[in-house]
Amino acid sequence: MKKEVIEKLAALVTAAFGLVAALAWNGAIQAIFKAVFGSSDNIPAMLIYAVIVTLIAVLITVWVARAASKAKGGNQQ
Repeated sequence: MKKEVIEKLAALVTAAFGLVAALAWNGAIQAIFKAVFGSSDNIPAMLIYAVIVTLIAVLITVWVARAASKAKGGNQQ
């Protein structure tokens, strides 16, 4: 049981640091967006931002999943 608690705690701490990193990136990306496109206070600008961030997140998620699969010795593409 102690091993399970440590594993869960490690997963939660990792997730918490992931959230902090995501929030930091969100702020940075918003600042870049605002510098490039001006104010991000209107709905079309916010939608463009959301679509761009979603596409980047999907691409990075696929890339990380493939890298993890290769690291584990899998042959998935």
